Amino acid sequence: MLRSAHTRILIRTLCAVLSVTAAACSNKTSAASVTSGGGGRGRGGRGGGGDAPVVTANATERDVPVEIAAIGNVEAYATISIRSQVTGLLQEVSFHEGDFVKKGQILFTLDRRPFEAALAQAEANLVRDQALLAQAESQLTRDAANAEYLQLSRERQAQLVERGILSRDAGEQSRAQADAAAAVVKADRANVESARAQLVAQQAAIANTRVQLSYTTITSPIEGRTGNLAVKVGSLITANQMEMITVARVEPIYVTFAVPAVHLHTISSHIKGMALPVTATPQDGDSQSVGGSLAFFDNTIDITTDTIKLKAAFPNTDHRLWPGQFARVSLRLDTLENAVVVPGQAVQTGQDGQYVFVVKADSTVEQRPITIGQRSGDSIVVAKGLKSGETVVTEGQLRLEPGTKITSEQGSRGSRGSRGSGGSSGSRGSRGSEGSRGSQGSEGSRGSQGSEGSRGSQGSGGSQGS
Repeated sequence: MLRSAHTRILIRTLCAVLSVTAAACSNKTSAASVTSGGGGRGRGGRGGGGDAPVVTANATERDVPVEIAAIGNVEAYATISIRSQVTGLLQEVSFHEGDFVKKGQILFTLDRRPFEAALAQAEANLVRDQALLAQAESQLTRDAANAEYLQLSRERQAQLVERGILSRDAGEQSRAQADAAAAVVKADRANVESARAQLVAQQAAIANTRVQLSYTTITSPIEGRTGNLAVKVGSLITANQMEMITVARVEPIYVTFAVPAVHLHTISSHIKGMALPVTATPQDGDSQSVGGSLAFFDNTIDITTDTIKLKAAFPNTDHRLWPGQFARVSLRLDTLENAVVVPGQAVQTGQDGQYVFVVKADSTVEQRPITIGQRSGDSIVVAKGLKSGETVVTEGQLRLEPGTKITSEQGSRGSRGSRGSGGSSGSRGSRGSEGSRGSQGSEGSRGSQGSEGSRGSQGSGGSQGS
């Protein structure tokens, strides 16, 4: 009886082990069928996985500008430091910090009283010198008349001396008096010239005093924007030492930038006879560019950086550019007409250089080497190897090799909408008949995952009820 019980227990254990083993084998067979039917994630989805999903775009033909990009610094067209030319007390400030001022607009007024007093004194001295000149001229007239009389007397007495009527001593005395009178006339003429020179000097002193007086009113030499005010009303301003304020002209305005010296020949050859257009984009969050033209390039190359300095002028009527600001600068040298361009992500780099995958009529791809040229934004000019209208792959190149068959959507993410092969998410609801979950997992592959998600027959879910 005991042996019989042990035998029955052993038989039951063996049956249980056999049933578990059979179930495991069934699961492995089911998983193998899923793996073989779903297609792996291999390159291009080969081995029964279907066409490789990619994104494509057409090569187009358009005019492409040839540009040089650089980072530039905005500079004021002119910056003037305002200093007083005379020493005086500041009485009035006629503007506010940061105001835009016109050329000739009054900025500061200094105390005029010392200069007005000096001007009055100089004018009085001028009147005195005019009187001295008149006095000297009258003295000259009187002495000239006396000298003329004495000269005539000398001539008459000389005749009398010759006749013996007058003594020789009297004749010599008459001649001496005439010579003395002539010398006095010469002295008077010198005094007149001196008085006239003094009068001219005094007139110049008056003019200088008036200029000094005009310096008490300080005006703006240019049109521009005022900066920080360094003085206050009541301050003593020292001549030519204290910077009172700066005025910067911002209409027009300059942007200074440097480009590699290798472009010097190209720039100098294009600038002859025309103004090269330049665009500047301030780094202020607004992507709108500002247009200007190249105004200057330096006469020497910086040997430390091997660059040449250029300067572009912009109207800046909207004050978009501001002195001291950094900006992205693009100098347009030329325009490539009817150039073939493709999106930049379509160009790949291999051991033999750049290439693109070109889609042929039978939906297979060809790996074609190309020669690239100018880059324009997100696009690249293809100088050789591609024609306008041909279709190139822009996304999904890692799944491709020459001859791979593809499925694509023009300019969008290809097969993202159709989730896998043979199964859209609409079939998710078809859970088999009478509780069979056979097609529940056929959610397809999202994008390029083949039929990885086809969970059908996972453990033969349709027969779980049995």
